[in-house]
Amino acid sequence: MKIHQEGKRIVLYTGVLTGLVASFIIYTGPEPGWLLYLYLALLLVVFALVIFFFRSPTRLLEEFPGAVISPADGTVVKVEQVEEDEYFKKPMIQLSVFMSPFNVHLNRIPANGKVVFYRYHPGKYLVAWHPKSSRLNERNTIIIETLGGIRFMVRQIAGVFARRIVCYCSEGHEVRQGEELGFIKFGSRVDLFLPVGTDIRVKKGDRVKGGVDLLAYFSS
Repeated sequence: MKIHQEGKRIVLYTGVLTGLVASFIIYTGPEPGWLLYLYLALLLVVFALVIFFFRSPTRLLEEFPGAVISPADGTVVKVEQVEEDEYFKKPMIQLSVFMSPFNVHLNRIPANGKVVFYRYHPGKYLVAWHPKSSRLNERNTIIIETLGGIRFMVRQIAGVFARRIVCYCSEGHEVRQGEELGFIKFGSRVDLFLPVGTDIRVKKGDRVKGGVDLLAYFSS
């Protein structure tokens, strides 16, 4: 299992801190016994969770021309028509994937194309499932135009614990389906805004894997 580049420094610092705290407990804490072993076990669990969070599993990525693949691991929490008021300013299909702290937090490009718009928005840190988090939370907005001329939005949203969102895209950047889009640290959500008429292939409650599971087909 690989550790994603966004987590290598954090894992290193956590490992050093874990070792220092463990040494301090061993030399100044309780006598060898169940209490000492409990403290050490808790430290190891915390360190293991940090490694687990920043994992980047190797996946066989299959390309789906004309389709939208999941930008993130997690659970589909919203599939409905909404009024998108930042860029398109018209009705769009919003499809949202919530990432729990136990999901892989690497985000991926949903479809081949070109980034035609990018904007970072500072904001609040509401829980990711809050109805207003898509508009009020810290977020990145990325507009991709497909090879067929269809534009759609990917929105990375920070949550109550996710205080850092990273995007590797910039305007004019050619992108390929499945490649790394960015990373959200410590749990949050990715929204897709797709044209009305897009053939949606998932429903609320479905569990999906980033770069692997197909979410929709663009209408021809």
